[in-house]
Amino acid sequence: MSSYPAEKPDWCNLEVIHRNTLPPRSSFFNHHTLSAALSYKPTELEAIYLNGLWKFHHANSPYEAPEDFTSSGYDVSQWSDIQVPSMWQMAGFGKPSYSNVAYPFPVDPPFVPYDNNQTGSYVKKFFVPKHFFGQQIRVRFEGVDSSFHCWLNGKEVGYSQGARNPTEFDITQFVKEGEENTICVRVYQFCDGSYIEDQDQWWLSGIFRDVYLLAFPQSHIQDVHVMTTVSDDFNSAVLDVNVTVEGQGDVELTLHNSDKETVLLQETTPFKSDDKCVKFSIPFKNPKLWTAETPNLYHLVLKLGGQFIAQKIGFRRVEIKKGIILVNGKRVVFRGVNRHEHHPTKGRSVPYEFLRQDLLLMKTHNINAIRTSHQPNDTRLYDLADELGLWVMDEADLECHGFDIIHERALPEEEQAMRFEDKKLITYGRAGKWISDDLEWEEAYVDRARQLVHRDKNHASVVLWSLGNEAFYGRNFQAMYDWIQTCDKTRPVHYEGDFESQTTDMHSKMYPTLNEMVKFAEDFKDDKPLLLCEYIHAMGNGPGNIKEYIDLFYKYQCLQGGWAWEWANHGLRTKNSEGEDYYAYGGDFGEYPHDSNFVMDGLVDSQHRPGPGLIEYKKAIEPVQFVEGTLQKVKIINRYDFINLDHLRCSAKVVGDGYSSTETAITIPDVLPGQTADLEIPSLALGNTPDELFLELSFSLKVGTTWAEAGHEIAWLQLPVKVEKAKQAEETKSSSKVSIIKTSPTVLEVKGQDTVWKFDLVKGGLISWLKSSKEILHTGPQLSLFRALIDNDKTDGKNWIAKEVPYAKPHTRSVTWNSDSDAGTVTIKCVQRVAPPVLEWSIDAVTTYTFHNSYVTVHITGSPQGINLPLTLPRIGLELSLTSDFNKTTWYGRGPSESYKDKKLSQKFSNYSAAIDDLAPEYEYPQESGNHTETRWVRFDGSTSLTAKFLDLPDGFDFQASHYNVMDVNKSRHPYEMRTFKKEEVIVRLDIDHHGLGSDSCGPKTLPEYALETRDFEFTVLLK
Repeated sequence: MSSYPAEKPDWCNLEVIHRNTLPPRSSFFNHHTLSAALSYKPTELEAIYLNGLWKFHHANSPYEAPEDFTSSGYDVSQWSDIQVPSMWQMAGFGKPSYSNVAYPFPVDPPFVPYDNNQTGSYVKKFFVPKHFFGQQIRVRFEGVDSSFHCWLNGKEVGYSQGARNPTEFDITQFVKEGEENTICVRVYQFCDGSYIEDQDQWWLSGIFRDVYLLAFPQSHIQDVHVMTTVSDDFNSAVLDVNVTVEGQGDVELTLHNSDKETVLLQETTPFKSDDKCVKFSIPFKNPKLWTAETPNLYHLVLKLGGQFIAQKIGFRRVEIKKGIILVNGKRVVFRGVNRHEHHPTKGRSVPYEFLRQDLLLMKTHNINAIRTSHQPNDTRLYDLADELGLWVMDEADLECHGFDIIHERALPEEEQAMRFEDKKLITYGRAGKWISDDLEWEEAYVDRARQLVHRDKNHASVVLWSLGNEAFYGRNFQAMYDWIQTCDKTRPVHYEGDFESQTTDMHSKMYPTLNEMVKFAEDFKDDKPLLLCEYIHAMGNGPGNIKEYIDLFYKYQCLQGGWAWEWANHGLRTKNSEGEDYYAYGGDFGEYPHDSNFVMDGLVDSQHRPGPGLIEYKKAIEPVQFVEGTLQKVKIINRYDFINLDHLRCSAKVVGDGYSSTETAITIPDVLPGQTADLEIPSLALGNTPDELFLELSFSLKVGTTWAEAGHEIAWLQLPVKVEKAKQAEETKSSSKVSIIKTSPTVLEVKGQDTVWKFDLVKGGLISWLKSSKEILHTGPQLSLFRALIDNDKTDGKNWIAKEVPYAKPHTRSVTWNSDSDAGTVTIKCVQRVAPPVLEWSIDAVTTYTFHNSYVTVHITGSPQGINLPLTLPRIGLELSLTSDFNKTTWYGRGPSESYKDKKLSQKFSNYSAAIDDLAPEYEYPQESGNHTETRWVRFDGSTSLTAKFLDLPDGFDFQASHYNVMDVNKSRHPYEMRTFKKEEVIVRLDIDHHGLGSDSCGPKTLPEYALETRDFEFTVLLK
């Protein structure tokens, strides 16, 4: 009897995870000299990189790939070229596919499709240098997605899977001396391991990290495990080093200071051929401890014969005591981000400089922690985290979220409408039965933990292990945890899917509400703290109310911070039909299934430029925070975990509308972490000041660091020190009076000094405003309620659409007018019903226009009426449009970027100017943007100017100006589509209130205090 395939392929076989691979080890290079080892960069004599051009063949399945391409003499000259490292979809072979949860293939573990499994065949020729021979020669792949076979000179070397983990083969027996060698690699897009690589990212394939050859002497160091045991008084430590060896000889250990020259310790231990491990245990006095704030590193060098290896190490102690994570005896708060590996044109094949800029950007924005979501990152990230100072939660390459959607879609309709975090309490238990609780998968799970820990175990920055993400819970997680305990007991273990913390050392939640966090803290009785492995979902315009979360981290000891979701948008740069660049997301490549723009959820954009969300996050997590104060004295709190503020300088000035005093240096007293101190503010010469003043303090670096130059601003605050209620504009006294005539049955004309207004009786509003014969208006002001939906409007937006809010328009019921000869004014009163089609709810509005010689006030009262009113409204205010020659905006209020009632901390009060086109950030998925809250006045400039301010509104108003109307923005999927709708006129919004942002794209709704409930309202706008 025959069968096809003749045997189960490796890539669908749970019994084959690796074949002929070497044991996992810590990351290091072999060097020939001490100085080379301390450079941490291999020379051409020490490592032979196989990066660069390879010949490449792309097929739709393994069975369509060339079978005998590994044989000698096979002609690949007609094959394509491809760069290694890279992802082949980014090089034009096949198409990228994005899904957050769903598997892109039929769910049948451990099987993946035989016929729809893209396969890349790679070939490269190379020479092995003569000095490599006589040693063990290895080839190391730092990352291949998802699995691969390797051949050398026609002989099969082995097989491996685990896309984001390294693989190392011994190829000594296969290489040829003095001849050209041919390495062949066949990479499979999917394998059984793909079931546990279902992370929220693009499905991309290929040899995406470095490939290189290494030579190990016959007697050599195979691995090193460094552990530091710090004493209870933190004044001494024991350096334990376990060295895995092959052969025989003497292992010499030296410990060098940060300058790499001073030798602090030196010890030699011999070993014999039957010894597999050499152990050092060396006392060390007064170590400089490593923390994210004080990243003190030492250089450990091990020598065996002519082999030198170096490791950067840090002395630090991580433990949990009384339910609190302590590092070096101090409670820490993780102010972190989730970071996927992403590059807009290279996918997960991220160049070093791009990676480095990520971490520098994090440090300069007060971020102190990274979660490597959801797989081990490029090893160079950990080197940088060690050097720059960042806490790392290092996460295993494990997620099988796709099983959840099977059970989620089987829920009754009322349960499907539940919040995601509530639904998963129902579905995760069922989903876990698929493979997380299936012991046939145990080795596949444990292998992910083994690969993670062995590679990264010596990094000081790694303070937490994470077993994976959104893979539910089952016995295989207990097996992972148990294995980690056999290798490394120095770090706590995290896993959010263990809801009851049966296995892990801490509780973990995603996107909890503030009330849920408070309840946890006030009911806290056990010995496990709570971390938020994901929170403040940063998709599109948002997140809102960050500060409320940060405040809870400092109010309750057991709440120890979180990691914002997420660091970056994952847009892939491509071109539209017109040849314009844009950043693509799910569905843009025609794939199914996909999750649309859910991959665009970062604090930085797809090019990794800071977005408004990152600027807001930086402000919320500043390590210097305001407590209370006056113009003479300000109380601050030091929110660093380990250091005082003596590395900062402080300056003060008083600012207001059109005003700034001279900047004055302020002495910062010694203030310990977590403690408060008073800053004494010297008397400032204020002179003639505006009614509203702010004391502005700035805290900046005295000297440069590894991540920022001297003068970099760490924190700032503005304290209102003198506020007077805004005065009503006084009536203009003039010998000429405003007059009104009816120029047609439906139009009134109001004339002032050098000013003419026209009012349409049918439309119930202004249709023209001439100033010195120049037209100001394109359309006149009308009550307006809608905003373009943002990603975080998931719940409220559904209600607005269901209630037809976008289509609510004013309908005139009556207009009356009269002249006041004594005041020299004209008043027009318009009664309107603002209502949508289909439904019968409305806003009954009365708008009163009072015309003066050169300005008009618009007074509006509104009262919601009817059944089935929307629960909330997007905004309440006026919308008007100005003629096309208005191209600049000047305002006093918060700026320079956008601000909303729950996303305004980062925007200072000052005077600002901007071109209309520069007022709003461009989100890669078009949505509401560019609002400016707490504005005191705004002026629009063109051939003439128009100034707006709200009367009797001391906290100011919101404004926005752009060339796009909300409905055009709302129907656009990409900025290039939105630009086709660009108007010549300038569309202006002047709002008394605006609904907050929240983080409801995946997290909680807008907080009640930031929501705009449907309610009565009244306001007056002065337009001049």
